[in-house]
Amino acid sequence: MNFSIQPILENDDAKLVPLQENDFEQLFSVASDPLVWEQHPNKDRYKRDVFERFFEGALESGGAFKIIEKNTGEIAGSTRFYNYNAADNSIFIGYTFYARKFWGSKMNPQVKKLMLDYIFQFVDKVNFHVGKDNLRSQKAMEKLGAKKVDEVTVVYYGEPDRLNVVFEILKTDYNIN
Repeated sequence: MNFSIQPILENDDAKLVPLQENDFEQLFSVASDPLVWEQHPNKDRYKRDVFERFFEGALESGGAFKIIEKNTGEIAGSTRFYNYNAADNSIFIGYTFYARKFWGSKMNPQVKKLMLDYIFQFVDKVNFHVGKDNLRSQKAMEKLGAKKVDEVTVVYYGEPDRLNVVFEILKTDYNIN
């Protein structure tokens, strides 16, 4: 891999900064809302001990970000690049969550655009794992132009395995606007 999966990415409204160990409390303040995880495969991440494992996995991934709303400096959530596959020239984007105040806003599409614009300089395919029952995130994937291509069981770091839908965007189908 001749590129970073943890650059600083930003536009007028959002800034993605590599996740650091000292970001835990700020990010947990967003993650401690049970409704944030209501449709996610592992619904108890709002609990401190469960989120600690999730956060540890995020740090170990080497590709996790905290998402900052630039106008206020507020932590909006987190996302990451993971599972780079050199043979397939692909990578995953996921483990994304936002504070409820950002749901339905332009934050998620802008963050995904930042990530896709950057990563498509290096890979030909981006995949996304979305919980089988997470209809809100599945609709967000479709709005991005991602296509449903598979269902797989995902092994989560320190959490139970869960059934996920795999979405895909090919570089040849992606339009940078």
